[in-house]
Amino acid sequence: MRCPCGVQLCLVLLGGAAVCEPAPEAARSYGPAQAEVRLTVRGTTDIARFEPVLEKFLARSDGVRIEYEQWGSNDLYLATDADCRSGYAAADLVISSSIDQQVKLANDGCAASHRSEETTGLPAVSNWRDEVFGMTWEPAVIVYNRNMIGDAQAPRSRFDLIDLLRPDDSAFRGRVATYDIEVSGLGYLFAFADSQQATTFGRLIEAFGRSGAVATCCSAAIIDGVASGDYLVAYNVLGSYALARADENPDIVVVAPDDYTLVLARAALIPRHAATPGLAGEFIDFLLSEPGRTALRSASLIVDTSEGAHAAMRLPENPEVSLRPIPLSVALLVGLDQHKRREFISRWRAAFPKE
Repeated sequence: MRCPCGVQLCLVLLGGAAVCEPAPEAARSYGPAQAEVRLTVRGTTDIARFEPVLEKFLARSDGVRIEYEQWGSNDLYLATDADCRSGYAAADLVISSSIDQQVKLANDGCAASHRSEETTGLPAVSNWRDEVFGMTWEPAVIVYNRNMIGDAQAPRSRFDLIDLLRPDDSAFRGRVATYDIEVSGLGYLFAFADSQQATTFGRLIEAFGRSGAVATCCSAAIIDGVASGDYLVAYNVLGSYALARADENPDIVVVAPDDYTLVLARAALIPRHAATPGLAGEFIDFLLSEPGRTALRSASLIVDTSEGAHAAMRLPENPEVSLRPIPLSVALLVGLDQHKRREFISRWRAAFPKE
């Protein structure tokens, strides 16, 4: 089953034709309305989660107003790419969970260079050509509701999940959810990374198809479904969002899979035609500084994956082996090759047919 999601602005032209353009899902302003200096940030992070981080930055920056727009990942990529082609940037800074799309924008010449003490201190996997910078630490996890299934039955790995979905009379039939990779850029990134990591991907997709798994748009919708009991298990959702929900609901349990756990660092870039690239660079440096890291941790955007850090989180038995950060590298472009992307989505769609 597939659930639609996405926000677009549609204009009806003469003759009845409709033209749809990417649009933000929400927007909010911070700082003094009369401020002469303005920074427009577009990101995929929910406003409520990112707001404390923005406010921490503004507390250190007098006379600045921030316009923050929350976007879906695919729409954000399309809008940023269109701005690049037009020679005008509506945003001064773009922060996305779809890090493959960020690397592609930089590779296409759409990002400005930024070099500072903070960026040069990043490891190579978190700095792509001084143009794209990894900011967070967010594992891709399995989520379940212990009111619906017991801890002993809950999957701790992809192998466990496949076994749970195998029986024709499985209680998990139609009650496992994951991202719709055509709608979610992050979902596509995780799914393609899965396909490169292990041979379990083919069996997992087949199991999803046989059991009527649900594909939907976004972390919040998937985790809401687990919390309500509509879904028994969520697969490959962001641990940052899941742990934040677990703080509110002790029945939510977050599992970093034993076989391997992908770890995402949301990526920031300054558009090549940004109006205030210097201020955008200052914001990047803040996010990479200790005060910025503290703000990101408080917002659950840097997840502590050390033993005992989260009561609601089940870590792999060997985290130093199982935790696999997704590096910012040219390898991310492989999955965005048009032919390979069509082929991959076709394979995935066989398991999640459109209704």
